[in-house]
Amino acid sequence: MLEFENVSKSFWTGTQRKVILDRVSFKVELGTSLGILAPNGTGKTTLINIMAGLEKPDEGEVRRGCKISFPLGFMGGVVSKISAMENSRYIAKIYGLDPDYVEAYCRWLCNLDEYFDQPLGTYSSGMRARFSFALMLALDFDIYLIDEGMPGTTDVEFNKKAGAILEERLRTTTIILVSHQAKTLEKFARSAAVLMDGKLNMFDTLEEAKQLYDYETQS
Repeated sequence: MLEFENVSKSFWTGTQRKVILDRVSFKVELGTSLGILAPNGTGKTTLINIMAGLEKPDEGEVRRGCKISFPLGFMGGVVSKISAMENSRYIAKIYGLDPDYVEAYCRWLCNLDEYFDQPLGTYSSGMRARFSFALMLALDFDIYLIDEGMPGTTDVEFNKKAGAILEERLRTTTIILVSHQAKTLEKFARSAAVLMDGKLNMFDTLEEAKQLYDYETQS
C-alpha cells in the first residue's frame, strides 16, 4: 500500500509560489494499478519523486507499506564512471539480490553488446534509458513508478521486450503511471486520477478521468 495524507508541496519560481500538491490524500492498494493524467508543467515528476521518497513534502505524511521502485528513468543510484555490468551488480547488492542474476537479466534485456562493459558516461541518452528500465525490472518491487511511460528510445526490439515484461508484471505487481496523454495509460491503468491546480481527483475508471481532463485542458 502507498498512502498520501494531506500532502502539500510547492516551489518558489522567483516571482510566485507554484503549488504542486495542496493537501492531497489518496491510497493505492496493491493489485490496483493507477494512471494519473496531468498536463505538462503541473508537477508529474515531483509527484512521482515524492512517492519514491526522493523528495519530501512540505506538509503531510506519505506511508509506504510495501517495496516501491525508483522512478523509471531515474539514474541517481548509478555511477557514470563504471560500466552497466558493475552498476547492476552494485545495485543488486544494495537490494539484497543475486548480482549474477541482475547482471544477466540487464545484459539480456538491454542488448547493449560490448557497451554493457563500458562506462555509463559513454552511453547515449537512449542507451541509458534502456539500462535504467532493465535495472528497474530486474529488481523486485511491489509498486513500479513510471513517469510518461516507456523510455524514449528508438530500439524497437527493446521496447517490444520491455513492454511485454511490463504487461506480465501487472499480474503480480502494481504500476503507478503518470502522463499528460490518456492513450499512454490505457494499457496499464485500472483506476485513474487527474492532477490539476494542486488537486488530485480520483476516479474508478480512466474514461471518467479523461472527461474531466479533456474539459479542463480544452476550456
